[in-house]
Amino acid sequence: MEIRVLRYFIALANERNISKAAESLHLTQPTLSRQLKELEDRLETTLFIRGNREIILTESGYFLLQKAKEIIDLVDRTEHNLSESSGDIQGQIAIGCGETEGMRIIAKTFNNLQSKYPNIIFHLYSGNADDVSERLENGLLDFGLLIDPADKNQYDFIKLPYQDRWGILMRRDSPLAHKDVIYPSDIVDQPLLVSRQSIVDNQLSGWLGRSINQNPIVATYNLIFNAAIMVEEGLGYALCLDQLIDTSSNQTLQFVPLDPPLEANLNLVWKKSQALSPASRAFLKELRHNLIRYP
Repeated sequence: MEIRVLRYFIALANERNISKAAESLHLTQPTLSRQLKELEDRLETTLFIRGNREIILTESGYFLLQKAKEIIDLVDRTEHNLSESSGDIQGQIAIGCGETEGMRIIAKTFNNLQSKYPNIIFHLYSGNADDVSERLENGLLDFGLLIDPADKNQYDFIKLPYQDRWGILMRRDSPLAHKDVIYPSDIVDQPLLVSRQSIVDNQLSGWLGRSINQNPIVATYNLIFNAAIMVEEGLGYALCLDQLIDTSSNQTLQFVPLDPPLEANLNLVWKKSQALSPASRAFLKELRHNLIRYP
């Protein structure tokens, strides 16, 4: 597959109209149609169906669209990172992270680096550890921010001076709201909202002293914001990390930590086999410098 044709396909998927897509690409409609038909023939599948008013992607078309965007993103970042001029460091840095207050360490490093090298662009991808690890493996991210427990065997990493604390997000009028800490016995048979990450399930099961699946799991979540809304509506208790939801200004929700305390270290990781761009090397240098003086 040619990169150029993948860009054509993405344009068609965005416009959902062959004429508009051709216009946006500065191509004639017959030329675009021929290129896309050759793409379908090469892949031996139907990518889209012409509807009465718009183009409709098939299941194969949606799959290709996702992969095409990933490929184009990787190509664009690679080209950008190779286009250094006059010794000035420039390029793009893509980092994936879950929700954590420890992101402030990375943000401060980005800020310092950008003041030195204003032509560096940062791309943030939010997701859980499974999402971030997959994108790292596929070369779509330069770095990932992973919360322990995490399998770091395939990565080089820097342990950051920050720990996240686990607890329960609940309504202020819930039966457990008066407690200063939450013990395992407090949430026996309570409806829980839990992270979808299997490695987190293992950690929480260890704290509970039994499988977390013995509790009624009413929902799983990827990122906590929408789960917090479900807690507000009375669906149950969310097992989550502290400081991700601002409960100080929220009249409905409060966070109560677990006891015994359950804390998680934070790591910046990157693939061992990965060739780092000048921008990425500059970022690591700046991060290490900041960590020396980090309070």
